Amino acid sequence: MSAPPDLLVIAKEPRPGRVKTRLTPPFTPREAAGLAEAALADTLEAVAATPAARRILVLDGAPGPWLPPGFEVVPQCAGGLDERLAAAFAACSGPALLVGMDTPQLTPDLLTVDFADCDAWFGPALDGGFWALGLATPDPDLLRGVPMSTAHTGAAQ
Repeated sequence: MSAPPDLLVIAKEPRPGRVKTRLTPPFTPREAAGLAEAALADTLEAVAATPAARRILVLDGAPGPWLPPGFEVVPQCAGGLDERLAAAFAACSGPALLVGMDTPQLTPDLLTVDFADCDAWFGPALDGGFWALGLATPDPDLLRGVPMSTAHTGAAQ
């Protein structure tokens, strides 16, 4: 088994009116933010329990009490999601696995990827996107220009 990868979580600070806006209504912005915070906390807990070279939170906003110890926090760059994902991978010099903040299925077993046997790892989502993307040798250009948040994102990636 190879050395563990960097584990990246891309997230927005769970503030009312900035997250889970498609859930308002029926939820209030505060309730939607509470749901986002719970999802982010669960995701970070799974990442914290997984062997990693580094644990990096790529954050739009400011960290809060939901952030466990042991994470580096780096700000998201400007631009579309493809550019923000590319920049997150550019910060890694070795194997890296990225997940989003709303991945309730995460477990340390799902996050334990051996890049000795593969160049990339892909977690397809039911909506046509992906919930995880891993690269043995991070290359930001593999993400730039990929249309994000479509039913064909995963196939394009």
